[in-house]
Amino acid sequence: MYVKTKDGEVQTFPYDTGSFLRDNPNTSFPKPIPDETLAEYGVYPVTQTAKPEHDSITHIAKPSAPEIIDGAWTQGWTVEPRTDAAERVRSERNRLLAQTDYMALSDNTLSEDFAAYRQALRDITDQPGFPLSVNWPTKPET
Repeated sequence: MYVKTKDGEVQTFPYDTGSFLRDNPNTSFPKPIPDETLAEYGVYPVTQTAKPEHDSITHIAKPSAPEIIDGAWTQGWTVEPRTDAAERVRSERNRLLAQTDYMALSDNTLSEDFAAYRQALRDITDQPGFPLSVNWPTKPET
């Protein structure tokens, strides 16, 4: 993955060698094109970074324009709230409740730990910060 720059500013990202060849149709380049040659045209490799830790139910991590860090173009990330966070949290809560529904049947006696766990799941929408900040209860041992 590359970045195309002009005067040190990001012009196109992501960028690849195919795009570079299309942008320069009247010039011959060796295969593979050396990074030094690309740099003459303002094209630089981008160091990829790991996606940041985030709650994927409530937030989404998107790649952002690279920045120069320690002399190398490095991929950045932005973490943004999901527009459908409340719906996704409720869906996950319902999925977790469904996993323990069999324990709440009339012919089973629900332990206090599982009763508290299921109640905590039902109360998730009442948490301060809902839906973007959710403290998920820990499922008790069976």
